[in-house]
Amino acid sequence: MAGMHKFRFIFFALTLLLTACGDPIKEQVTRQLPVSELRVQQLADALENGQVRNAELIRQYGDKIARSKPELAELVKVFKLDATTQGPMYLALVDRLNTVKNQPEMFANNQAIYDELLNIYQAADPVLYSDALSDPLNVLADMSDGMLPRINSLSKAQSQQANNAQDFGTGEQLIGNPNYGSWSTGSNGMSFWAWYGMYSMIGDIFGSRRVSYGDWGRHRNYSYYNDYGRTRYSSPSQLKKQTRLDARTKKSFARRGQKFTSAYGKNRTGASSLSSQSKTAQSSANRFRSQNSSKSNYARKSSSSRNASFRNSSSNTSRGFSRGK
Repeated sequence: MAGMHKFRFIFFALTLLLTACGDPIKEQVTRQLPVSELRVQQLADALENGQVRNAELIRQYGDKIARSKPELAELVKVFKLDATTQGPMYLALVDRLNTVKNQPEMFANNQAIYDELLNIYQAADPVLYSDALSDPLNVLADMSDGMLPRINSLSKAQSQQANNAQDFGTGEQLIGNPNYGSWSTGSNGMSFWAWYGMYSMIGDIFGSRRVSYGDWGRHRNYSYYNDYGRTRYSSPSQLKKQTRLDARTKKSFARRGQKFTSAYGKNRTGASSLSSQSKTAQSSANRFRSQNSSKSNYARKSSSSRNASFRNSSSNTSRGFSRGK
């Protein structure tokens, strides 16, 4: 199987090289692919060598909680994976890169492939990745009952008050993040958050209430993923699912004569001491949100572009990451 994937990648690369001369986007893909691949490997090295700040804090927080609350040891062990190359966030980057290499037909066009490679490159920046790890790190902080401080984030009470948010229980920073769970929609059309695998222990241990998308979308609190990193740490297909669910929920509320404000319509307050890379990512996300909320722009798009992968960052700022290497 590994040999087949290698053959497909070589065939894909050769095809790009042979055709790149006539298509500038294909040439960009050809150049960006090894650069993004190297960046993902460099992130792996940084994680293994203890060079990602919040990954190291996850290890430290996990050890302290396991000692003070042995009943949480198994759950803590799951969260400590985020400090390694076996964590769901890192594995998702590898999977996305493999999709580009082995299944280019999954993308509508070369521009979509190039945009995804840029997103992967930026997401694998060790500083940006450290910021993204603030969500699982702060879940550990909340599990400590105040013994350990939140990092890169206001306290739960402060951000809750600032956002007029509901308390969705321990682990709420990870709700909506497809690396940890998904929205499960029943036959009645209602969607509820379902944790993946061992993360279901969060609900079992802390007795967190069942979270519906309608409630969460209107009253969620701040999280790094949902307010800064969503367009970097999601695959194009995951972003499409989120958009479809948001639109479906809005229609469902409208049929009942109620208003639903998009879960991603505005940034929530709660970040602190984030890197300049994260602030740039947020600016890019805001442009993305604005462009996709414009009905007139949508109407002018061709059917092929409507089916294309999300172009999370086609700005000069985003492309600058690649040129900087």
